[in-house]
Amino acid sequence: MAGRRRIDPPSLVQLAAQELRRMILAGELAPGERLIEERLTEELGISRPPLREAMRTLQHEGLVEITPRRGASVTRLADSDVVEILTLRSALERLAVEMGIPVTDPARLARCRSALAEMERCAERADRAQLVERGYEFHRAIVGLADHRRLEGIYDSLHQQLLWCMAMNLHTREHYYEDLATHVARHRDLLDLIEAGDPGAVLDALANHGERSFTHGFQQPQQEPATATGTAATDTTATTAPDAPDAVSR
Repeated sequence: MAGRRRIDPPSLVQLAAQELRRMILAGELAPGERLIEERLTEELGISRPPLREAMRTLQHEGLVEITPRRGASVTRLADSDVVEILTLRSALERLAVEMGIPVTDPARLARCRSALAEMERCAERADRAQLVERGYEFHRAIVGLADHRRLEGIYDSLHQQLLWCMAMNLHTREHYYEDLATHVARHRDLLDLIEAGDPGAVLDALANHGERSFTHGFQQPQQEPATATGTAATDTTATTAPDAPDAVSR
């Protein structure tokens, strides 16, 4: 009908980029891992041209690196990159908490609750890629509590970089510290403090989570992986990154 826009179905390139993004955020493709075209075309059921275009899409998002004559690989962030990204995130979230709590607009708080509910559903079905995405939405909703457009714009500019860091954090934590349910429970505790309206308590909670930070190059602690209950099987003295910034480990 006249006046209505046609919505085109996703292209092969979009679908391939979506699946590659999911594989990276879910930890199925590790940092630094080469993306072998022959294997991926067979796995995704597509030819090389749309696969290469999908890789270029993810290159623009910062999830993939493409090097002439060497091909594509999953991005591996340097320690300095991680520190910069996460200290900036920490500063932005702390400012949002200071400005936005106690919450005066119930709709903003509802966005936090909605994002957390989605996180819970993702954890129940062990959908790690979507758990990362919904985790970002939860933290984005916290930033939205301040009702500060420029603050939100700066945070949004870090979207893809934060997704990547949050994905690596989730995989490291799941392997060594906690299961997915515990991961979501930490965010539930944070929301409870936000709803209680005490910004100091929220800031303390964010700061306390710095002890589990993966800031130092996503280093794997020298201990046994987490058990089914989410606790380490052996000594935990190596779990703390000594100079980790506040609020970077959620």
